[in-house]
Amino acid sequence: MFGHATQTVFGEGPADAEIMIVGEQPGDQEDREGRPFIGPAGEVLNSALNSAQLDRETLYLTNAVKHFKWTPSGDNKARVHKKASGEEMHACKPWLEGEIARVKPKVILALGATAGTAVLGRLPKISSERGKIIEGHGLAPKIILSWHPAAILRSSTENEKRQRLQQLAADVELAKNSL
Repeated sequence: MFGHATQTVFGEGPADAEIMIVGEQPGDQEDREGRPFIGPAGEVLNSALNSAQLDRETLYLTNAVKHFKWTPSGDNKARVHKKASGEEMHACKPWLEGEIARVKPKVILALGATAGTAVLGRLPKISSERGKIIEGHGLAPKIILSWHPAAILRSSTENEKRQRLQQLAADVELAKNSL
């Protein structure tokens, strides 16, 4: 039995943002506060944004899935993240498409496979497709795929974590420079 999200977490940022960052789904803190990228993954994202000298306040931040999917931990004190299903992603896609249509970003930086799937309409392979500009897709003139900050936090080694964080920062820089 999965727990229920506290609330829907929609995107935030300027309505005329040139760059939109799309994550997979809100985490525990995002669900509790109703804002995207404010928990541990948000701290990793902020680090990458700082590396690229990109002001978070100029970006539109959102998620492909608008609710936090979780299950209780063994001690029932923590809410453990569960991967959103394809059905949940498709159910939330009209909201994501509405945000994209309203903001009209020049670049979408999709973080993780769920975000990439929602934006591209196919399952991407982040390890081989990240760091490239994908043009000619209907949702935005340019799409860039990268690691989701939560995946960086779950890296199996410190070396992998450091490498993925550097790649995320490079992808943020690529988004900034592709305007």
